[in-house]
Amino acid sequence: MSTLTFGKALNAGLRQSMEADAKVVLMGEDIGQLGGVFRITDGLQKDFGQHRVIDTPLAESGIVGTAVGMAYRGFRPVVEIQFDGFVYPAFDQIVSQVAKLHFRTHGQVSMPLTIRIPFGGGIGSPEHHSESPEAYFAHTAGLRVVVPSTPQDAYVMLQQAIACDDPVVFFEPKRRYHERGEVDLDAGVTGPGLDRAVVRRAGSDVTLVAYGALVKTALDAATAAEDEGISVEVIDLRSLSPVDYATVEASVKRTGRLVVTHEAAQTLGLGAEIAASITERCFYHLEHAPVRVTGFDIPYPYSKLEMHHVPDLDRILDGVDRAMDRPNSLSSLEG
Repeated sequence: MSTLTFGKALNAGLRQSMEADAKVVLMGEDIGQLGGVFRITDGLQKDFGQHRVIDTPLAESGIVGTAVGMAYRGFRPVVEIQFDGFVYPAFDQIVSQVAKLHFRTHGQVSMPLTIRIPFGGGIGSPEHHSESPEAYFAHTAGLRVVVPSTPQDAYVMLQQAIACDDPVVFFEPKRRYHERGEVDLDAGVTGPGLDRAVVRRAGSDVTLVAYGALVKTALDAATAAEDEGISVEVIDLRSLSPVDYATVEASVKRTGRLVVTHEAAQTLGLGAEIAASITERCFYHLEHAPVRVTGFDIPYPYSKLEMHHVPDLDRILDGVDRAMDRPNSLSSLEG
């Protein structure tokens, strides 16, 4: 086992994939000599050459469009979108081409394309540098959408995404890039499947579903709730499309309560879909309506206000209190 930061684990995963398959090619803005703005690709161009780690122009639609052509010809391109808010110029390519080519060709053409996107807030960035666009892509049929939350998952899931014959939108919680964890560098692509959720902490009173950067916050909230005598089960969703409803359903049938948290806006977010789907599946097991703890229905605010927008431990605990029918921030309104 090695102790690596989340970012270094991603770098190790890319290196492992490139060593295993000469068809794996990296593309993106400043990913070569600079190693990317977050240094995720640091050292890879030096070791694998400019023909496999390609510095591109500042044109996301061109980057993804070129990657589509390469995937069409049997390569496995890995595209880096420099920041979450920069993906929108490539939205037409992703939705109209990447997601549909396999179906448009009756399965004759695969799109083994991985699109890496640093996402979410928490690093004090300006406009267009802190966003949560995951629901756009989870809504798009034909795409896999995944989010690792630990260095180990970053290492393994990135290799699994690159090896997958489907297009994968690979969201990376940027505020976790420098956090450390143990990584089994011999794990390869073994471990839970790319589409499987993981129970990070067992509990019996309420199910708390999170993904990305908020998994750590959810675990901290579960520890704090334990002091109040509340047992919180924390599920790391990992895959946003498809969603592993079987794992969430099994948990909710035991706890009878569901809280879903994410940084993205509440309206039409992943939390709404999970709450609706679990209500359909577990209606007679629920002791309380599902609770969502999310970002607000506004653009990400500037850095000085960001801490009030992104769900924190206190807001998640308040959501747990709501699900448990304990006094909470809405108690006076509900009365």
